[in-house]
Amino acid sequence: MDRWQPPDAGLFPENGFTSEIDFKKINGSKSIMSTIPLTVVGAEKLRAELQELKTVQRPAVIAAIAEARAHGDLSENAEYEAAKDRQGFIEGRIAELESKLANAQVIDPALLDADGACVFGATIDLEDIASATTVTYQIVGDDEADIKEGKISISSPISRALIGKYPGDVAEVIAPGGVREYEILDVKYV
Repeated sequence: MDRWQPPDAGLFPENGFTSEIDFKKINGSKSIMSTIPLTVVGAEKLRAELQELKTVQRPAVIAAIAEARAHGDLSENAEYEAAKDRQGFIEGRIAELESKLANAQVIDPALLDADGACVFGATIDLEDIASATTVTYQIVGDDEADIKEGKISISSPISRALIGKYPGDVAEVIAPGGVREYEILDVKYV
């Protein structure tokens, strides 16, 4: 059986998933339009955060600004300044989340068919060859990464070293502390 080879992007199987930055020529110049890979769970978390910001935090900060204005002189009103700063943060985060979700390529790991290869969304059991310790990681988008939950970013050195490998392969990871080797024990799509 032929082994699956990752596309140039090196992140997803040939079923159309890619995180390679698409370049579009506009008036002779290159404009970067990128898709943001997210798992289904990661996309839901971003949607929930966006909903919280729009329905709870935005109205609360608007009320705080109104209350601070009622206190009088705005030039020396610390409550007003703090509320305006908070409003700026909330509006910026809303814009950021809306942009990420608009550019998101949501991938359900359970639907992947990569013939056992390490790809975006895969859950991988690894053995650190030097210490003989076993760890399990899921390769996820940058916004979903949380090492405490065993989720590593697709752009991390270990993910880049794992992409395209199969169980039994050894991945060499160039880390700040030097080169580390991990044997891939199992790859699951859950």
